[in-house]
Amino acid sequence: MIRRLFLAATLTAGLTLSAPARAAEIDTLLPSETESVIFVNVKQILASDIVKKYALGQLKQMIESNEDAQKMLKDLGIDPMKDIDQVTAGTWGKDKDDMNVVAIVRGKFDPTKLMAAAEKEAKTNGDKVAVVVEGKYKLIKFTNEKSPKPFYASAADETTIVAGTDKKLVVNALAAAAEKTKPTVKKELAQLLLKMDEKASMYTCGVVDGTKVELPPNMNIPGVDGAKLAKQLEKMTNLSFTVRITDEFTMDGTAGMKDGDAADDFGDTLNQLIGTVKGFLPLVSMQQPKFKPLADEVGKSLKSKVKDKEVTLMLKISADSIDKAAGGGD
Repeated sequence: MIRRLFLAATLTAGLTLSAPARAAEIDTLLPSETESVIFVNVKQILASDIVKKYALGQLKQMIESNEDAQKMLKDLGIDPMKDIDQVTAGTWGKDKDDMNVVAIVRGKFDPTKLMAAAEKEAKTNGDKVAVVVEGKYKLIKFTNEKSPKPFYASAADETTIVAGTDKKLVVNALAAAAEKTKPTVKKELAQLLLKMDEKASMYTCGVVDGTKVELPPNMNIPGVDGAKLAKQLEKMTNLSFTVRITDEFTMDGTAGMKDGDAADDFGDTLNQLIGTVKGFLPLVSMQQPKFKPLADEVGKSLKSKVKDKEVTLMLKISADSIDKAAGGGD
């Protein structure tokens, strides 16, 4: 189920929207059970020209206008605009209620302040926050009535915070950090991760081989046979998706298929989907004229290609189009 959710979310994101510059490193704290990985390069995103121009001010204002958030961040000793470098999360599970997550946050932290803030919060909100002991480690336990599982977190050192859906997962990651172990993820996932771009703003990748795909029963895409698409997706072995935010915005997603015929078949369907997306762009331009440069660029740059057993979807948007869509050209 989690594989299906990962596959559907990544495929949808790629449709609503080139090669790696340098291979990503495999985080040594990811457990061997990991099936998919999400990486967010927080520091790079915040430093990018586009975010600095269109989003950074709003983010700072949002934090500064929230007194509770400011107090919490002060107690934790964290400045989210400066102290968080990157976040890596590994996921796996049979369904949404069985979803397992291990998240690794890299940056600059004060472990003593973090634990003191948690102990202080536990005194007034003990039903939501608690400090628990597992072996030689102190963990912060977060409970949310809307979540089927509690979440645990602890600082491994002054540069790493580990969190997870089970305290044993967090303890194992803390021990791996102390022992400086080598990566333990499966070979297939490791091969995917080594293809990712370590300087990308965000990427996600996962092994989906053998996953049975059930598309929503009422899903109706003009010009696309839903049953045929579901069969094609079942021949997918892996899926990756990369976002780069610099002075422009680029996305690419790659689906690894079982063989060349499956890649050609899925590539044809993907082209039909792209044609459907492009068919709606003139309507967007008519309803929102300032979006016309952006829609035109999407229409030109959104494309796909098939090579061997891989199908790749690509999109590129310039800063100029984003500026006009944001009202900068008025």
